[in-house]
Amino acid sequence: MKLYYAPGTCAVSVWIALDWAGVDFETERVKLGSSEYKKINPSGAVPALDTGDGNIKTQAGAILSYIANKYKEKDLGPDEGLEDEFLFNQISAFLSADYHPAFWPMFGPRNYTTSRDEKDLEKVVEAAYKKINSVATILDNMLEGKTHIYKNKKTVLDAYAYILSRWLSKTPKSWTEYPNLKKFMITMENDEDVQKIIELSTKEI
Repeated sequence: MKLYYAPGTCAVSVWIALDWAGVDFETERVKLGSSEYKKINPSGAVPALDTGDGNIKTQAGAILSYIANKYKEKDLGPDEGLEDEFLFNQISAFLSADYHPAFWPMFGPRNYTTSRDEKDLEKVVEAAYKKINSVATILDNMLEGKTHIYKNKKTVLDAYAYILSRWLSKTPKSWTEYPNLKKFMITMENDEDVQKIIELSTKEI
């Protein structure tokens, strides 16, 4: 099994989840959008997971659910039952459809306006900050009284929420300013395996 990743991206959450699951896998650092990498994932985005069956898996949320389901004995997914599965999927959808995309205009403002005027680009980023704060506040409320996002139980969703929330340090309001999210982030930062992966994923080739 091979994980294609780029430092600081949501692909690192998949790396964490694979490690938690005790999977034997290798990693390959790629350049986002490069012609070489597009041969693996046509979108040029990470993560991409080669499971050896000839089918490259993409999309962080989908891969994380795959890991949780494939390695059920590690108990990194939802509890049994329709309502528990729905709650897990609801949180996963929030992270992938609301929380994650909120950051995109901040990282690539030119993709969200036809203008190339620097003042207009700054306005795009300012609007992104407002949206990011909105979804981060929702996440903070979801974490009230918990240090794990799903039923206060360690799951693959923690890895996703953690990596995305690290990006808040690039905004005017860091994760340290959201009380419940802060407790969650500290819990994750105290996880030795997580910090080992953060270090490895940012190491120069």
